[in-house]
Amino acid sequence: MRRSDAADPPGAHHHRLDAPLELTVFAGGRVTRHPLPDEGRVSLGRSKENDVPIDDSSVSRRHAIIHLGPTIAIEDLGSANGTRLRRERSAGPTTKLLELQLEPGKTMELSVGDAVNLGSALIVIVPREGATSAAPAQGPGEPIVIDPAMQRLYALAERVAGSPITVLLLGETGAGKEVLAEHIHRRSPRAQGPFLRLNCAALSESLLESELFGHEKGAFTSAGQAKPGLLETAEKGTVLLDEVGELPPSIQVKLLRVLEDRKVMRVGGLSPRPIDVRFLSATNRDLAAEVKRGAFREDLFFRLNGIALTIPPLRARVAEIAPLARAIAERTAGALGRRAPAFAPETIAALEAHPWPGNIRELRNVIERAVVLSGGDTVLPEHLLLDAAAAPPAAAPLAPTVDTSVAPAAAAVGTVAPAKAADDDAGAARSGQSAGDLRRELDAIERRRIVDALEQCAGNQTQAAALLGMPRRTFVARLDAYGIPRPRKRKSNE
Repeated sequence: MRRSDAADPPGAHHHRLDAPLELTVFAGGRVTRHPLPDEGRVSLGRSKENDVPIDDSSVSRRHAIIHLGPTIAIEDLGSANGTRLRRERSAGPTTKLLELQLEPGKTMELSVGDAVNLGSALIVIVPREGATSAAPAQGPGEPIVIDPAMQRLYALAERVAGSPITVLLLGETGAGKEVLAEHIHRRSPRAQGPFLRLNCAALSESLLESELFGHEKGAFTSAGQAKPGLLETAEKGTVLLDEVGELPPSIQVKLLRVLEDRKVMRVGGLSPRPIDVRFLSATNRDLAAEVKRGAFREDLFFRLNGIALTIPPLRARVAEIAPLARAIAERTAGALGRRAPAFAPETIAALEAHPWPGNIRELRNVIERAVVLSGGDTVLPEHLLLDAAAAPPAAAPLAPTVDTSVAPAAAAVGTVAPAKAADDDAGAARSGQSAGDLRRELDAIERRRIVDALEQCAGNQTQAAALLGMPRRTFVARLDAYGIPRPRKRKSNE
């Protein structure tokens, strides 16, 4: 069997496992698995006549054949968009990601776990699920993964973690994309390196370029000294580009060049610098649709979309709501110097019945608020204030009214009607806490969250307000009320 001369970089090892194998296909936003025979040929392509049909427009009708036996190989059948293998190659102290293009009519040997692109679709040969233990560990610091769909997702993420390919995390806002990204990093060979996250929506275009790529001394007015960028700082580690769909077009071009060359050019620099970084990206946008309307580069999308993992919304993971709520309550109570409260059965029922449009981020806000409002050993349904967002503003609110579905703790009290507020004050008094003490505690929590949001968004008030689910006008009023200095607008050349 002939092989392409460029197929075998030094140090490549071609072998198969004794365990049964399966083909995992990532295409069209879906993941499918197909058991593989021990020996024989498996055809791949868009036509339904193939052994493994792949429903993706970038895949040819008859694209490739996998040859199975003592070794594994793939043969390109003259496809329109090509067959490419991604493989890490060690070169001294650094590791380089190679992308090998398979010539039409030639074959290339594969190892279990190699990532192969057929057009923009991705295939990986892995041990068949059930042949090895695929359940993620559930130790201290591990994410709470109970729902069967989430268990499958995390098992898949653990397989992906060991490979060098880029990963695109998709899901609604607050669904847990950053948590999954950190999990992939911890399970990867780069776990001992840094994990750095950049919110692409929180910085202006000029600041984003400087933060990503760094700058040389004198590159702009305030550049008094040279500064390495995020990509250099993350050497041997992982970078998460959060909200990657918000990248401006000029940064998209430069990021694409970094992904292809594995080098960065500092702002004001004359020569590129090599980097060794694993890229993860996350977005709540439909990037394929953004590509069609011209808002996102297609070539960058293909580079980022080595594997796409979609996180289900919290409302689809009802079994995880109660464990998540208890974990959040324990952490919040610990920060307040209290014992973690229990949850009444009707409280759990109310939590599981709520649609959670803000996902885990909304759940965290609700539980942190409930722990403060409970003032005792048990969280009751009335402490959740789940209906407060839909209720009309009270005639004489205790504080300015904001949307409580995702707002911080203190803001929610402002939507409670006077009679209800009196009941809550009475409950607080019975537990040894006065209404004034409760208010101060709530205010302190909200002030801390506002300051944290501003720091996370680099002082951008609009982004910080959006992060907290608060109207900007209300957010500005809170800054004044809590005596938080307003961040100065940065000059355009900074």
